[in-house]
Amino acid sequence: MLMPFFFILENTRTDKTYHSDFPKTENPISEGDHWINGGSAGLDWGNVLTTPGKVFGDQTPDSPPYKDPTAILTGNWGADQAAEATVYSINPNSNYYQEVEIRLRSSISAHRITGYEIFSRCLKTEQAYISIVRWNGPLGDFTELTHLNGSQYGVKTGDVLKATIIGNVITGYINGVKVTQTTDGTYKTGNPGVGFNFGVGNTNADFGFTNFSASSL
Repeated sequence: MLMPFFFILENTRTDKTYHSDFPKTENPISEGDHWINGGSAGLDWGNVLTTPGKVFGDQTPDSPPYKDPTAILTGNWGADQAAEATVYSINPNSNYYQEVEIRLRSSISAHRITGYEIFSRCLKTEQAYISIVRWNGPLGDFTELTHLNGSQYGVKTGDVLKATIIGNVITGYINGVKVTQTTDGTYKTGNPGVGFNFGVGNTNADFGFTNFSASSL
């Protein structure tokens, strides 16, 4: 039986590959200082947590809004990036906006998160959606670049959410199928990571990822 693991390969200063199956319980996620969190470093957002085999967001209130638990990888990454993660969703609840999020070209500092977010709702009904959003810095300051509604844009346990950014082209995939794409050239650098929606009550551990991989392209 294979044990869960994480690894990082670094061939040059901006040539990286990272994978984790989240083998430990950590609050917040660190994996040997490979992650920086939206709560502990950004201050205004939530942190990301792990239990063996799972990563998810901490419990955040409804107000103030948009305190999405967020974590990005540390180090220097190439501008062109890909990241993907396998979803788990226990007891999907349409009363909450349970969203799983991939981050690209992102940065976190005190009271500031920038970068791109590709996220999908953990439902397989017409209430599902996928979006690409640019985070502009302060809490609650974001720009929606594209949004699509419908059951085909939601995710369930076992689905793989993937996102890439190449030049100024941002693309989102579900199970290897391209489902959304847009262009934006605001951010030229930053790091990949994960996030989860805020204000989901005590269901925060009911949805997340079971693994995560990122690479410079």
